Amino acid sequence: QVQLVESGGGLVEPGGSLTLSCVASGSTSSFNGIGWYRQAPGKQRELVATIVDGPRLGYADSVAGRFTISRDKDRNTVYLQMDRLEAEDTAVYYCNAGFYSSSRYLNYYSLDYWGQGTQVTVSS
Repeated sequence: QVQLVESGGGLVEPGGSLTLSCVASGSTSSFNGIGWYRQAPGKQRELVATIVDGPRLGYADSVAGRFTISRDKDRNTVYLQMDRLEAEDTAVYYCNAGFYSSSRYLNYYSLDYWGQGTQVTVSS
């Protein structure tokens, strides 16, 4: 089993920044990547950033140039630095465990391991 715990969400004004963290524990050898998803009210969950062994990084067009994904392997932690936040970034953000797949969106195959989510609200 894999456990994922997100933190770092909150309320921020447009143009501001937040950094989310995802700490993995348990059978961490069963995956080689982490994906950050988000789900806004009334919308489907969408993949926004990925990091897999290499490391190889992937970003959705909507966040490229504003979000940066990184990791500290010694701490089993993946970060999502979010800059120049917009109201459209408001969502619950989830981290997910998975692995590299060249045939998938952002080259990422999602396993069924999810964190509990952390709310990000961008509003003045």
